[in-house]
Amino acid sequence: MTSTTLSTSPPLFARTSGEPTQPHIPDDPSSFMQSQDAPDIDQIELLSVSWNQDYGCFAAGTSQGFRIYNCQPFKETFRRDLKTGGFKIVEMLFRCNILALVGGDPNSQYPPNKVIIWDDHQSRCIGEFAFRSEVRGVKLRRDRIVVILEHKIYVYSFMDLKLLHQIETLANPRGLCCLSHHSNTSVLACPGLHRGQVRIGHFGLNRMKLINAHDSHIACLTLTFDGLLLVTASTKGTLIRIFNTMEGTRLQEVRRGVDRADIYSLALSPNAQWLAVSSDKGTVHIFHLRVRVFGEDSSSLQYSVQGPALFHQNSSTSLDALITPSTGANPGSSLSFMRGVLPKYFSSEWSFARFHLTEDTHQFIAAFGSQNSVIIVGTNGSFYRCSFDPANGGELLQQEYVKFLETDSRHA
Repeated sequence: MTSTTLSTSPPLFARTSGEPTQPHIPDDPSSFMQSQDAPDIDQIELLSVSWNQDYGCFAAGTSQGFRIYNCQPFKETFRRDLKTGGFKIVEMLFRCNILALVGGDPNSQYPPNKVIIWDDHQSRCIGEFAFRSEVRGVKLRRDRIVVILEHKIYVYSFMDLKLLHQIETLANPRGLCCLSHHSNTSVLACPGLHRGQVRIGHFGLNRMKLINAHDSHIACLTLTFDGLLLVTASTKGTLIRIFNTMEGTRLQEVRRGVDRADIYSLALSPNAQWLAVSSDKGTVHIFHLRVRVFGEDSSSLQYSVQGPALFHQNSSTSLDALITPSTGANPGSSLSFMRGVLPKYFSSEWSFARFHLTEDTHQFIAAFGSQNSVIIVGTNGSFYRCSFDPANGGELLQQEYVKFLETDSRHA
């Protein structure tokens, strides 16, 4: 048994096993990745971009390795350019040295049916999970490793890599799954067994809730940091819905548009006051959420893991989430007084602010930065930082633009 201790996560142990869904340690972990000199930028294909858990960093999986970037200020933190292939999934664990990697080429040393747990501080693989089918996604929190396959999700303990849960899902080619990251809550959201259904697992409470969120298939979902609010979008891509995960009640519904759209990302601000939505329409929409809570004490959750409360008045830390009267932040139709007579979109809440991308042929993900800023990252290697007016909304103001694959900012 080989072990390593992390400064910001629990000890991780790797062990060998013949089961296809159990981890093992490579024979020669120190030589698992063979670095190469900086490759020609024209030869690099960007396979994926993804945020870390607090949106302060993002990872870029490339055809020849991976790169990690800091958002504020923008800077490349480190990169690994490899001779033996690249990665379609690069999942960070906050800002610590542990990454989960999934290869992007069946013919490379890193096949798409294997999850590699990589310790970049030691430059070695400390564990692997091999499966019979392609891995669609990986999610990490400080005590869990979650691997998403097309029809099943496996939940492992980060402490000893033991399998804790197996969850059956409807076909899930997007690898949809999200986790809470508050120390007091352990929540997992994923597609259920029926179209438009979301399964919520409150592991600390040994409680499961099914939410019939949409009539169409789920296209995107996200949780608040504490896991007590869920945001969903369907493959139709017109309506975004916010739910209480304990009761399954719908708290608010906002409209992205009337035409069908492919939703790429949903992101909540830390205080759950704002929601960012990106889609294939080349627009990032910002919505004002009317979710409020009573009190600041999260001890009423009575989860098995105790820890300090992280949120304040505008968070979802209490179970008493409710909707306050509209302050007019999200504009509605001038014909909304005829609700129930005209088609539904006339009474919808529309976006409060928006940003139009000129590069609308690529996939973009969005998240919130500090001081009313929005960070947008695209699979074409574009990084945007924009700001919005929290009082008046309207068009976002672009403050920064970088082509991050072409910029070596490691020593900036």
